[in-house]
Amino acid sequence: QATSLVPRAACTMQPVRVEGVRIMSVLESEEFADVRALRADFPQLRREIHGQPLAYLDTAATSLKPQAVIDRISRFYSWEYGTVRRGVYTLSQEATAMFEGVRAQAARFLGAASANEIVFVRGVTEGMNLLAHTLGSSLGEGDEILITEMEHHANILPWQLVAQRTGARIVVAEIDERGNLRLDDLAAKLSDRTRIVSVVHVSNALGTVNPVAEVAKLAAGVGAKMIVDGAQSAPHLPIDVAALGCDFYLCSGHKMLGPTGAGLLWGRAALLAELPPFMGGGEMIDHVTYETSTYEDPPHRFEPGTPAIASVIGLGAAMTYLEAIGMERLHAWDRELVAYATEAMSEVPALRFSGDPDTRSGLVPFTVEGVHPFDLGTLLDHHGVAIRVGHHCAQPLMRRLGVPATARASFGAYTNREDIDRFVVGLREVCDMLL
Repeated sequence: QATSLVPRAACTMQPVRVEGVRIMSVLESEEFADVRALRADFPQLRREIHGQPLAYLDTAATSLKPQAVIDRISRFYSWEYGTVRRGVYTLSQEATAMFEGVRAQAARFLGAASANEIVFVRGVTEGMNLLAHTLGSSLGEGDEILITEMEHHANILPWQLVAQRTGARIVVAEIDERGNLRLDDLAAKLSDRTRIVSVVHVSNALGTVNPVAEVAKLAAGVGAKMIVDGAQSAPHLPIDVAALGCDFYLCSGHKMLGPTGAGLLWGRAALLAELPPFMGGGEMIDHVTYETSTYEDPPHRFEPGTPAIASVIGLGAAMTYLEAIGMERLHAWDRELVAYATEAMSEVPALRFSGDPDTRSGLVPFTVEGVHPFDLGTLLDHHGVAIRVGHHCAQPLMRRLGVPATARASFGAYTNREDIDRFVVGLREVCDMLL
């Protein structure tokens, strides 16, 4: 039976409001029974591309933004703007309260024990570099950093730089032929030299959902710090960092219906307290002389300078929007879309899926024999269909799969079956033309 994203019963809820801005317009409609009403909250879906309605299937790269997030940022800039933590006047005090309020909200969203465990970063890339720089400062010759074959470049390059600087080495756990992490290989490659284990939660190129809670237990068994790249999991799965058992978790706001420039790094309070600063500047200090300085406690120790205030406040509105729908409900809708797309695409001649359809979340990767992925993406754009093609910032994984690139259709809360139908029709037409 089809899963409605927001059941009719949910329409009895009161609209969620943040500083007077309407967040969840779909919950005000008694007629709401499926995703069509929710799509009305995303103004970009009213746009046409080459005379065709937009079917946006590149959410894994970045998500569209609901009007509530756009309005929230606009209101802050037009009416509430002020810097944070730096003024005794009303605007600064109000902005600080809103900014720190999002930190507390993020802690609840991720299941953190305290708001002080949340560090605002630009996204997973900056957060991973922060951890590589700070955790990496304690590494030495022969120490090991364990990652997997399915990692995004953001979880490879920072550790390469650390290894080059310290003499540590990167160890890579293998995936199997279906694109699933080989836990036996990962366990075998853990040793008393393993200091850091950094693993993607959901692969951006395969959609594979990794058993990070099991990996965390294995990492803890050798005393290694466990990091989870949650860029693709936070928009699709209910996240509870305590249940995952990791030490650090990162996500990017722009993939979670929020703006660019704001992301979250969660870390255990005791571990954050041990880390040195990542960058130096104002607001992260306690006392400064020309000779030496002392630093604020986390999280402010890692947030020098003027932060992306409006983006953080917009991220707060995005998390409110996601929570109003419900992450469990979003996950169920996501699973239905993946299954629906996989079945429909299976009828396309010469199409080959990448990864394991039983463990995918949020996306369907594929190739068409005899057709370059860039040709697929370019021609589908003329049908108004936006998909991602290329190596997906995962070149080592592409080499493991034996292909230079793949195509990827990825979904969000606003995706419906009609988007997928138009994608598959366009895909058939493109294949008929090129094959």
